[in-house]
Amino acid sequence: MIRLGAPHLIRSDKELAAYTKALFELTAKSAPTAYEDEAIALLTLLINQYESQHHVVPDADPAEVLRFLLDQNGLTQRDIANELGSETTVSLILSGRRQLTRDHIQRLSRRFHVPPPSSSPKSKHPPSVIDLRLME
Repeated sequence: MIRLGAPHLIRSDKELAAYTKALFELTAKSAPTAYEDEAIALLTLLINQYESQHHVVPDADPAEVLRFLLDQNGLTQRDIANELGSETTVSLILSGRRQLTRDHIQRLSRRFHVPPPSSSPKSKHPPSVIDLRLME
């Protein structure tokens, strides 16, 4: 998609799907180039902007969202221990006794193929609270 021309504002769910696919492909790379990192940032911005206007996600507790993602993907706490550091950390986060860090958020975003949440000034949550959601 990016090779065909500069990305533009997303205007439909069909374009959203294409941009999401392109973002997934870029974030799946183990060592993206500087150009690819820039494309990831731009696609994330465009996807977040479109979704914030067209696909409002209700506020949810980060632990509830993480539990939902685990359930929907048939995963256990052990399966995401690498992303969060250890099974103990996963348990602490799911019980609400520990917050997700920015590093956790980045790792979970890659794992579940979703862009990290926006840390815009109008956000209700601090950047350390994740707003993970499944992409269509």
